[in-house]
Amino acid sequence: MERVRRVRDQARKRAMESTNSCKAKCNPCCSKVWKWLKDHKENVLLVLLIIFMGFGVMIGLLVRGVTPKLDAQQIMFLGFPGDLLMRMLKMMILPLIVSSLISGLANLEMKSSGRMGGRAVLYYMSTTFLAVVLGIILVSAIKPGNRFSKEDLTESTGTPDLVVTSDKILDLVRSVFPDNLVTSSFEQVITEYGHIDCAPGPERPGICNLTHKIVKRYKDNPNDTMYYTIHVNTKSGVNILGILVFSIAFGIILGGMGDGGKPLKDFFNCLSEVSMKIVNLIIWYSPIGVCFLIAAKLVDIEDLGGVLSSLGFYMLTVLVGLAIHGLIVVPLIYFIFVRKNPFIFIYGIIQAMVTAFATSSSSATMPVTMRCLEERNKIDKRVASFVIPVGATINMDGTALYEAVAALFIAQLNNKSMTAGDIVVTSITATIASIGAAGVPSAGLITMIIVLNAVGLPDDDVAYIIAVDWFLDRFRTMINVLGDSIGAGIVNHYSVGELDSHPDEQEMEETSYQDPPEYPEKEGNVNNGFSQIPAGASDSTPM
Repeated sequence: MERVRRVRDQARKRAMESTNSCKAKCNPCCSKVWKWLKDHKENVLLVLLIIFMGFGVMIGLLVRGVTPKLDAQQIMFLGFPGDLLMRMLKMMILPLIVSSLISGLANLEMKSSGRMGGRAVLYYMSTTFLAVVLGIILVSAIKPGNRFSKEDLTESTGTPDLVVTSDKILDLVRSVFPDNLVTSSFEQVITEYGHIDCAPGPERPGICNLTHKIVKRYKDNPNDTMYYTIHVNTKSGVNILGILVFSIAFGIILGGMGDGGKPLKDFFNCLSEVSMKIVNLIIWYSPIGVCFLIAAKLVDIEDLGGVLSSLGFYMLTVLVGLAIHGLIVVPLIYFIFVRKNPFIFIYGIIQAMVTAFATSSSSATMPVTMRCLEERNKIDKRVASFVIPVGATINMDGTALYEAVAALFIAQLNNKSMTAGDIVVTSITATIASIGAAGVPSAGLITMIIVLNAVGLPDDDVAYIIAVDWFLDRFRTMINVLGDSIGAGIVNHYSVGELDSHPDEQEMEETSYQDPPEYPEKEGNVNNGFSQIPAGASDSTPM
């Protein structure tokens, strides 16, 4: 028995030594792999995004070949993981805009925030106008609308409802000044027209006789008159513009309150940090969501080959314009003002641009954009929290270029020669209309009707280009996000001196807590946890 016990103990000892030897060999290797993944987690996430985007394209093209075709419910199931990603990103828009804007502006002096805002708006208007001019030059040179006639195109269903330029401008102003801040978090103001049949007959509605209650719109001739009722209603969606303006005003005033506003400053600083941490968690789900978003969209297209062949030159014009603006114009502006390599900066926001392509929404991409700027490009948090929410709302370079190209394309389809005055009007209107384009998918279609109305072009012809809008929308959203990010880099470069002279209060507090002054402890200095009072000193005020 003793001999058996000894043999068993020796075998156990050899097994433990072997295990420890394996651990000793594996631990350095595992620790190196873990350290590499930790140090390069952003690159890993970017590679995963690109790989899963490729998977999405392959899945979409493969499923398109399945017989019988998927029905609407099956396509909805296919896109469900992507729908979850969109919902999570949109969920973070409101807390991120409010907390980041208020905390950023509250920690700046009014003069500094005013200068930063002026630089941002000047950049936005300049790049948007340059994008419009570039689009007009390209569409005038390539002339995609002269290469075929309307008969060669298929008119898509889903033409936008009646849109009047003056109504869209009024809706924009109403959005700036919401009547209820709570409802602004889930409702947007919109002017809607209800069509009524005022044809002569016994069933003619009585409202047709009340001229102050109806709106007339003429079609091809005065005898072909359409009658509408007009209402200011609301639709589902976050009124980002109204919340943006309120948050800017709130943050500036809070910053001027000094110590009295410190509790609120601390609250919004904390809310901003928590929001960004939640965004960091959502980002790791994004490769899966991106994959199924793209797959579902490819399956949902009715005739992919026919659409690409009939509108190929129009798409080429838009894509060439977006490429020139995104790879030459905007990087050149960054290089001129910052004197650094713009493509290193762009590499830092690739993750945001891939997300923009998948979601086709600059607002939904905003949490990712802010994270990339702050963590990868080292943009000051106060700059990113101000420039990006404002830019995602009013800076739409890609949308402005698209609207200019589409307007002249439709003019060429109708054989209408555009005068110099028409081109100037198109440039100005496209620049202004892009400001009112919400950062949601295909919002540019609505604002494009404003441009068409401004130069007297038929807005019904928008139906011809709806078929490819889903595709072009993704590329122009990428350019919108790129333009916002480059703007943040330029504003940060010129604001860094002012920001250094007024450091973030939260950073100051963290520094004071992390690096407390060290006092040497000597005998006699501490007595049972309480400091001794020197002889002759008193804690009472002398009489």
